[in-house]
Amino acid sequence: MSLRVRLAVLGTVALLAVVGAAGYVWRVRHTQVSVEAAATPVATGGALEPLRGQPHLVFRSTALGAQYGRVAVVPLSAPGGPRTFTPVSCERVYATADRAVCLSAERGILTTYSARLLDADWRPTQDLPLTGVPSRTRLSADGSLVATTSFVSGDSYANPGQFSTRTVVTRAGGAVVGDIEQFKLVVDGRTVTAIDKNLWGVTFADDDRFYATAASGGRTWLVEGSLARRTVTALHSDVECPSLSPDGTRVAFKKRGDLPPGRWRLAVYDLTTGVQTLLSEVRSVDDQVEWLDDDTVLYGLPRADAASASSDVWAVPADGSGEPRLLVADAWSPAVVR
Repeated sequence: MSLRVRLAVLGTVALLAVVGAAGYVWRVRHTQVSVEAAATPVATGGALEPLRGQPHLVFRSTALGAQYGRVAVVPLSAPGGPRTFTPVSCERVYATADRAVCLSAERGILTTYSARLLDADWRPTQDLPLTGVPSRTRLSADGSLVATTSFVSGDSYANPGQFSTRTVVTRAGGAVVGDIEQFKLVVDGRTVTAIDKNLWGVTFADDDRFYATAASGGRTWLVEGSLARRTVTALHSDVECPSLSPDGTRVAFKKRGDLPPGRWRLAVYDLTTGVQTLLSEVRSVDDQVEWLDDDTVLYGLPRADAASASSDVWAVPADGSGEPRLLVADAWSPAVVR
């Protein structure tokens, strides 16, 4: 084949690639416009400033339309009422009174991800480590520590051993405390050094202690960690994505039990007595739950329709009684701010 022919073929291939990419972007935008046009409008509230002085709920809005993915705020006194939108869009969000953390995705021909710390006005103040697909994030109660979890390989927790995570703890001032997977993991008095070790789902107790999930060999544990000692110690097995109660006495989490891969039940573990309580929510929950108060936990559930991109935030008593109730429709990734 002559040089001229090879160059012509190469030019044709490049042109087809550009046309294909442009077509993909057009189809994505066309689908987005069609969805927005068919969506039911969401009632919107007023300014953000008045909400700061009262207990409120921060979440990712999943109502189909122009505001899909935007972070919204509602007063705790009216969680199902009109929502006030912030200027940011996030895949995962968590917040305290003074700052928030946002794990976001920029979708196009190539999807890129980022993690940012935001101030009380929802303006970015700090870029955070994120090496893959956003998964979990948490702030300490005073906002001085932030944890981010991303998938380095794989994109779900359905099958232990078939994914790899990276969880990094950073100080709000910018200093990286460390990747907790590099911390010493102790299970039943023995140090676990297996190559398949993973840690994720941090929930902070104070400026040193935290709880998280550790996994290795197809098993998971609730671990208590120390940032200063760079050690995590297993407390209880079959625990994923823990969340510490406001009073610091219990941890809510998801557990597999004898369920098939990719399904979980919600439970609460008492850190003092070691008693575990299954909650009355029998649907599978793949989320790191949030505590509404010392008696109730919140969690996101995708709509039952597999084709739907919407989800809702539900509430259920933390003592195993009662029934789940819908708290906020078209919502995900809730954070309670008091």
